[in-house]
Amino acid sequence: MIAMVQPSKQPTNYGALGTLVTVFFFWGFIAAGNSVFIPFCKHYFHLDQFQSQLIDFAFYTAYYVGALILFAYGAFGGKDLVGKWGYKRSIVYGLLFSAFGAAAMIFAVNANNFAGMLIGLFIVALGFSLQQTAAQPFAITLGDPATGTSRVNLGGGVNSFGTSIGPLVVALALFGSTAAITDEKIAALSLSKVIILYTCVGGLFLGAAALFYFSKKVPSGILLEKTEKANKALNTFLIMTVLLIALFIPVFNSYKTDLTNASVSEKHAMEAYRLYWLLGALAVVVLGLLISLSSAKRKPAGWGAMQYPQLILGMLGIFVYVGVEVAIGSNLGELLRQPAFGSHAASEATPYIGMYWGSLMIGRWTGAINAFNLSRNTKQLLQFIVPLVAFTILIIINSLAGYDMTPLYYYIVCVLIQIVAFFISNHKPARTLLIFSLLGVVAMVIGLLTTGKIAIYAFLSGGLMCSIMWPSIFSLSVAGLGKYTSQGSAFLITMILGGGILPPIQGKLADLVGIHFSYIVAVICFAYLAIFAVAVKGILKKQGIDYDAEIEGASH
Repeated sequence: MIAMVQPSKQPTNYGALGTLVTVFFFWGFIAAGNSVFIPFCKHYFHLDQFQSQLIDFAFYTAYYVGALILFAYGAFGGKDLVGKWGYKRSIVYGLLFSAFGAAAMIFAVNANNFAGMLIGLFIVALGFSLQQTAAQPFAITLGDPATGTSRVNLGGGVNSFGTSIGPLVVALALFGSTAAITDEKIAALSLSKVIILYTCVGGLFLGAAALFYFSKKVPSGILLEKTEKANKALNTFLIMTVLLIALFIPVFNSYKTDLTNASVSEKHAMEAYRLYWLLGALAVVVLGLLISLSSAKRKPAGWGAMQYPQLILGMLGIFVYVGVEVAIGSNLGELLRQPAFGSHAASEATPYIGMYWGSLMIGRWTGAINAFNLSRNTKQLLQFIVPLVAFTILIIINSLAGYDMTPLYYYIVCVLIQIVAFFISNHKPARTLLIFSLLGVVAMVIGLLTTGKIAIYAFLSGGLMCSIMWPSIFSLSVAGLGKYTSQGSAFLITMILGGGILPPIQGKLADLVGIHFSYIVAVICFAYLAIFAVAVKGILKKQGIDYDAEIEGASH
């Protein structure tokens, strides 16, 4: 049994935490803005559904590259770069890098170059990778260790608020209105509006960097501990990276292929060609991790944090979780355009997309309740009230934007189901992950077997199920790692790569078999997360860790 940290008297630094959560807001705001940006690029550059998903591909692949660079620096230099700079400066540098990416976006848009726009988004996300690597552990250190996960949830709640209003603000910036975004307006939209949008985004990044830099409430967070070396893990990542690059090159090159006048057989051949390369990339990640698991089990020396099976399986869990969360949302707009789902125009689809990302906010706000020093009864009461308040806020925000939200009123039934799931899970990570994963499988299967409003509600509820998975997967994966905890956290961040691989795979399936059936990808992802929840609990028990019981004891 590992020794758990006892609840400390350390008060929460709310001033620093308040400044920190602004960064969480930016991640959500920009990521969800892609949901509106994708259909615009699809029309303007004459892209198919797969090609439009390259936006997510570029954005989320950058997280992998950024985290890998930080790990390689520590492996060769012997010191953690984020620890050397300190959490504060690392976040400032990350924001400045993202501002540089926004500038690159402006140049690419001005040149009417889609590939350049992808590079710009890649640079923005590289900055996010540095920010996230610093911000996650920083939030935990700003108060009582027993409520550290809840502070991460609080940041996630603010992040989800950004995802909720992101599509509305981006739509307003691009179209001058949130309530009348028709296909005709998309066709008439000039790239100059996109330039204005990213000029404002770059300005916000610079403003946030200044806020952090000059804030006296935010501690430096410098850590000078030596990094534990893991040469075998580094070699594995390098081999995986080389293979992924080799597989991604033909994927990127294929987007330039004009299939407008191609025959049906030629289009099918190209679609299959892309899918094979993407499935190859998926195989590299999955097989790479499973081979590492087998090798580390036989001979742990040189693997560092990856000698622990809970971490490797958790890395695959993060990969799958991020992938399914992004894939559901990014393909939702195209799904809603189909006759079986209401033939919604772009203006009609936006509130549904907003509700999906808002569903993440509902769950994360509820999960953040433990971050505050409240009585058990008060927490249970808020666990019922907060989701309903969050849902009401989403309805009000979209209604004020001019949308008809009456079709989404009955979505409150899904929120009530989530509330019941929260009470049953009782804040225990393994149980929480299992319950929400199984509900995710059920929801996606219902969505696949039905059409219309029931199917739409089912797919939207995927956001409710994803909402609290990150902290659950993260905490279970690093449990018992001891001195390797920091390194294990960096490995988990690399697996945000899932958001760059799984959405394009679903997009390609959509081109081949239809957007509706493509959501089988989500079923498989949620199924793995349920398997991980069961497996990791057994793994930890073998190591003498009853994690659920210990967390329950530390949280009261």
